Amino acid sequence: MSLAAYCVFCCRRIGTSSPTAKSDLPWKDISNIYIPFSFLFLRGFVFITYEVLALKKLLTLDTQAVQQEKLKSYIYIHTVSLDPSEQHFSKFAEDHERALWVLLKRSQSDDRIIRLQAVQQLTENGHWHDYQYRTVAQACDQRTVIGLARSKDIDLRFFLPPPPLPKVKDDYAIEDELRLLLVSLPQTDLEQCVQYFTSLALRESSQTLAAQRGGLWCFGGNGLPYCETLSKVPSETVELFCLQALVQHSKVSTHCDKIEANGGLQLLQRIYQLRNDSAKIQRNIIRIIGNMALDERLHSSIVRAGWVSILAEAMKSPHVIQSSHASRALANLDRETVQEKYPDGVYVLHPQNRSSQPIKADVLFIHGLLGAAFKTWRQQDINQTLDVKAFEGEEVYSECWPKTWLASDCPSLRIVSVEYDTHLSDWKTKCPIEDHRKSIAYRSNELLNKLRTAGVGDRPLVWVSHSMGGLLVKKMLVDASKNPEMDKIVNNTRGIIFYSVPHHGSQLAEYSMNARYLFFPSVEVKELSTDSPALKELNDDFLSFAKDKKFPVLSFAETLPTHIGSMIKLHVVPVDSANLGIGDLIPVEVNHLNICKPKKKDTFLYQYTVKFIQDALARELGS
Repeated sequence: MSLAAYCVFCCRRIGTSSPTAKSDLPWKDISNIYIPFSFLFLRGFVFITYEVLALKKLLTLDTQAVQQEKLKSYIYIHTVSLDPSEQHFSKFAEDHERALWVLLKRSQSDDRIIRLQAVQQLTENGHWHDYQYRTVAQACDQRTVIGLARSKDIDLRFFLPPPPLPKVKDDYAIEDELRLLLVSLPQTDLEQCVQYFTSLALRESSQTLAAQRGGLWCFGGNGLPYCETLSKVPSETVELFCLQALVQHSKVSTHCDKIEANGGLQLLQRIYQLRNDSAKIQRNIIRIIGNMALDERLHSSIVRAGWVSILAEAMKSPHVIQSSHASRALANLDRETVQEKYPDGVYVLHPQNRSSQPIKADVLFIHGLLGAAFKTWRQQDINQTLDVKAFEGEEVYSECWPKTWLASDCPSLRIVSVEYDTHLSDWKTKCPIEDHRKSIAYRSNELLNKLRTAGVGDRPLVWVSHSMGGLLVKKMLVDASKNPEMDKIVNNTRGIIFYSVPHHGSQLAEYSMNARYLFFPSVEVKELSTDSPALKELNDDFLSFAKDKKFPVLSFAETLPTHIGSMIKLHVVPVDSANLGIGDLIPVEVNHLNICKPKKKDTFLYQYTVKFIQDALARELGS
């Protein structure tokens, strides 16, 4: 029987009972109600208590996990007293919110040290919420966004996406826009090679238009024809011609102004997005942006156009060429931590990000004939015919060992690589005008000016060169010794490494001269002939200079022949020619191409190179 029913029964019983003389209920009747009621009330209380405790046990939270989540919500910054202008943040924000706004405020401080610390603290913490990344992206200024982009392993949520580009019509053609941009640029008082590239690009564009109208079926014009059907035109090739012309124009400061004023930044961004399957096109575009970034007046326009987020993403590319082009462009934009500027063809392999590691010395890499700033210095190619299992457990293949291995072994070095065009034959020359531009003397003067702009000579340095690059190093040092403005480069040189440098000429030149009617040897190859007066004069001048300066010299010499094409096997630089006459000479059982490409990090070739660099810079690098 329930408690309510029992109470009703008792009340009805009392109401029907005979009246008594006393007004109060007898104690006996009250006890008959109270005792059962108390018993049932106690049972109910016990039941409710049990249910509450059971429910509490089910809902028990892991306080340790809660504490961890709480810690994630708070960003701890270095203990510094808040500036009076920062005190107002505490009135409306919790600690983790206040930390974000304080760092943003400090990133715009008048004190450079405070600004750099704020950017570093923004990037070091990995526990910002998604909305906080968006807040930073919308609130930070130009200096901060560039600093974030140059920070290591940066989260791309820190950056706003590029502004939407204007909509285009259905019949929109990119090559037409590129042609119009080229036509709008100054065409007078141009360097001859710039004129050549511009006319070539415009000519190919006009041929494309004619082909689209059915007037042509074979695309070409520069000795490399591309035969196509009437319905198919290689627009990517046309774009490459136009972009190569723009690269040349972007080396001229006044032309960069015109590119920006005529919507070039937006056009290049559209092509970059549309051609995301062409690394070569994207690389040329970033190269143009890097050249434009040399002019600080254009920095605001580049940032507003959304290029910083694109460059930050390109920096994450696993391919060294792509990331290095983006690194150069961002370094030219970053005037907070980078004093030097990197002209076209000068690339920093390390450090590519902002770093607290002080730079104590430079190592400069100069490639040779048909070489490049990156591919010359790659790890020796793996023989694909060998068993793949033989390579299991080996370190990851290095596309550029100075960037990976050397930077790891010597982190306090700035590692710079230089690129310039060379050709075996004038059949494939990129700019057939002005042959004197390809001579060692001309390149020496051009590179010296670029290297001084990049700050080479401000620190102790070691030169590393391969093949014709060694002759160029010798010429630059001899020329610099005669120019007071280049004294720093001479006085700070601590050593030189030569990889198969033809100090006394090359058999490649002899072979090319004998086949001149077929091969048309270029200016570079002609200068490598054993009877070249210029080569002998350069060697004599350098020996006199080097003996006076007394810096160490290390020469490696190849002992195996090199395959030139499928039919020719040639010992490009014999040991006798690689012998400079001073310093150490070490013959190595490799061919000309692999003399500067170590098989692995623990090979003699690499280890001896690193030891020479460390010994030459022992005073700067310490232990």
